[in-house]
Amino acid sequence: MTYNKLVSISGMGGLFELMSTKADGGIVRSLEDKTTKFVSNRVHHFSHLESIEIYTVKDNVNLVDIFQAMAASKETLPSHQADTAALKAYFEKVYPDMDFERVYASDMKKMIRWFNTLNEHNIKIELSEHPADADTDVVSEKTTAPKAVAQSKAAAVKNAPAKKVNAPRKMA
Repeated sequence: MTYNKLVSISGMGGLFELMSTKADGGIVRSLEDKTTKFVSNRVHHFSHLESIEIYTVKDNVNLVDIFQAMAASKETLPSHQADTAALKAYFEKVYPDMDFERVYASDMKKMIRWFNTLNEHNIKIELSEHPADADTDVVSEKTTAPKAVAQSKAAAVKNAPAKKVNAPRKMA
């Protein structure tokens, strides 16, 4: 099981591994009780953990960055049932740039629950490389300074072929 297959589903607690998708939903396996079931996307919303971002006072960061800071921290992890002040104090030490006006206590509790679940199942917390990124000459953002990445992305956009636009038809 890999991090890029994990999803959170609205209205359903916990994390799920996305086994396969269908036009009207997906087949998921719960990490907690290992049950497999079909979940309709007409009733529930799927959120891949890789796509979740957290508000900070600067630019938003991916949830992976928060998890990695939590793993690297020497601070004791509070219970997900801890009070708001304890949660805020923990995250102020672990990730001080977090925007605590927009990141609610419920979000912090969820991050702690998910972090514990990932550790229990020995899931490596890292973003997967997208195939589109591997095919281009743009170097990974993790290994390059942000300014160089921005310049290489701008050059890629500048050198991209122009899209052909169809002219509107005249109505008779």
